[in-house]
Amino acid sequence: MSISLFSHEPNARVFHAAEIIFEAGSTGNLMYAVQSGEVDILIGGTVVETVGPEGFFGEMALLEDAPRSATAVARGETSLAVIDSFAFMRQVSRNPFFALEVMRVLAARLRRSDGVG
Repeated sequence: MSISLFSHEPNARVFHAAEIIFEAGSTGNLMYAVQSGEVDILIGGTVVETVGPEGFFGEMALLEDAPRSATAVARGETSLAVIDSFAFMRQVSRNPFFALEVMRVLAARLRRSDGVG
């Protein structure tokens, strides 16, 4: 599942191999879109998903006021578009398909975590 809206976002940050992007239990106010490289998403130390180019993660931080449920770690040199709540809301208002894609990704992740999908 991917979204290319942020593939050329100039507001990018580079993470190096094994660098922690965020940790489970921390508070967050950003989501990320992978421009290049890969990010492992871990729950309880187990990789539950690897997000590659045009994929995104951390969106729950913009949807609810709760601690992060997973840890995100760069697999190698990785460039990430950093998306704050303003950029997120701008995309939702300009492109309803963006919101639909976020919902699809969330639903698929929930199904996988429940062992359904």
